[in-house]
Amino acid sequence: MPRGIYARAGLILVLPVLLLQLIVSVVFIQRNFDGVTRLMTSTTNIELRFLLQTVQDAPDQQTARAAVASLGENLQIDTEIPAPQVEFEDTLPLVDLTGATVIEMLRSELPGIIAVSLADSRRVVIWAETRHGPLRMDFRRNRVSASNPHQLLVIMIVMGGLMTAVAYIFLRNQLRPIKRMARAATDYGKGRITPFTPTGAVEVRAAGTAFLDMRNRLERQTQSRTMMLSGVSHDLRTPLTRMRLGLSMLDGADAGPLLRDVDDMERLLDAFLDFARSDAADSRAPCVPAEIIRAVFADAERMGQPVTVAQIEGAEEPVSLRPLAIRRAMDNLVGNALRYGTKAEIGVSVTDRAIRFWVADDGPGIPPEQYEDALSPFVRLDPSRNQDHGSGVGLGLSIVADIARTHGGVLRLGRSETLGGLLAELVLAR
Repeated sequence: MPRGIYARAGLILVLPVLLLQLIVSVVFIQRNFDGVTRLMTSTTNIELRFLLQTVQDAPDQQTARAAVASLGENLQIDTEIPAPQVEFEDTLPLVDLTGATVIEMLRSELPGIIAVSLADSRRVVIWAETRHGPLRMDFRRNRVSASNPHQLLVIMIVMGGLMTAVAYIFLRNQLRPIKRMARAATDYGKGRITPFTPTGAVEVRAAGTAFLDMRNRLERQTQSRTMMLSGVSHDLRTPLTRMRLGLSMLDGADAGPLLRDVDDMERLLDAFLDFARSDAADSRAPCVPAEIIRAVFADAERMGQPVTVAQIEGAEEPVSLRPLAIRRAMDNLVGNALRYGTKAEIGVSVTDRAIRFWVADDGPGIPPEQYEDALSPFVRLDPSRNQDHGSGVGLGLSIVADIARTHGGVLRLGRSETLGGLLAELVLAR
């Protein structure tokens, strides 16, 4: 079966029409036209037998010629005796629906038939052996078979094509709402809210309404999660600020460890809020991917971080992205790379179908069997190592993966061939 819904609908429409035409052709043409042809040929054979019998009864050739000439004129049959030129093989056109039946009936009912020619679609020529020499009989084809039987096929094909086209137009109008709903669902998977109004048949309207309800519930759930965590973050920052102020008044030696704990708590709050943050405020806009990479590199260079730009390919043309979300994802990947490695490389490549941002480092990397766990939230693959490199809750890669999903893309992990560490690829659909 074809994969597209229009192709499948066309097949459903065309196949029954072709099958119907085939059945009608076999049953009607082969039976009805064959029966009509046999009846008409049998009637004409009576006249032809009378001509042959007249020739056989004539005492000489001259009398036979005069008799059949007069009789053939009345019967509208051209005759010649003896025939100046005789064919000895039947002639049948390549395409002739009733020609074989005509020849069969003539040979079965007329004695002494030498050959029958149907080369001219409008005439029938017969050569018959008589005692006065070969007799040539020529008459109109429409006396032995129905004229233009192919017209029925032409009418069937034309009308079948016309009705199929009309049915396809009506069916396309019914399928159009399904395609609009599929486009809206695809755009929502890429982080775009496309206006959609359910139309079409009752079942299609019900499916469209269910999709809108689902999308609205997801949006409300996302907004509620963001508002809740934003409120929690705001409420916790106030006591943390008071604690920081109180600790700053204590002796430096005693307050140092506590101040570091307060900083860790603030970083944890920022990580939780970053993970739950909605990108609704960060709407899609045309932006140049190369500029995002250059901005990430400029910030890293200003902070003295060992980050280099390894590739910028086909990324100078604007594409539709959420620039703040992409920037946040790249900052997380670069920070993760520098946390476990000594240097990092960044790059971007753009094709007709996808945009690929990537960050590579020279750290220990992640085993392939743990790639899926690394993308799960709140999963720390090596707690002791994380503690050595600073506090964290295992949300860095999860945030990037979530941003990739809102763009209809994916975050892929692998091993860098150049640096030997982790290679994180943010692949986004265009």
